[in-house]
Amino acid sequence: MTDVGFYHLQRTPLERALPKLLEKALERGMRALVLTESAERADHLNDLLWTYDPASFLPHGVERNGTPERQPIWLTDSEANANQANLLVLLDSRDVADLTAYERVIDIFDGQNDLAVSSARSRWKERKDAGHPLTYWQQTDRGGWEKKAEANTETAP
Repeated sequence: MTDVGFYHLQRTPLERALPKLLEKALERGMRALVLTESAERADHLNDLLWTYDPASFLPHGVERNGTPERQPIWLTDSEANANQANLLVLLDSRDVADLTAYERVIDIFDGQNDLAVSSARSRWKERKDAGHPLTYWQQTDRGGWEKKAEANTETAP
């Protein structure tokens, strides 16, 4: 089964948290597919990843760049695993029916948005019922992450 981590944004916006999570994924040798709500959102995140830190470089691409197979990070609104990623990053309450193509899933949701929190709770229950190993991470005051729950506990996001 695919490991699924739910990441509850509370202190920093996605635009600050996502690059750090992707840096860690690349350090671990993972390839990431970042699934967004729209091509425009993917383009926005593409621009962000080029500029978020002048001292850092995250190799990535979007549909208009072509060549997904050459990109360790692919930003898209399509569920197709075009870059053969082993990590799926779900944004904007996106979901996919079949997680088996991935070793790990990171489901990031905005704690300031009641609909996003409710949607994350539903996905947690679905994943738990399907037998996926789950973890729930909450942002700390400094923007890091603290594990708050696992699938074998009664606590959900």
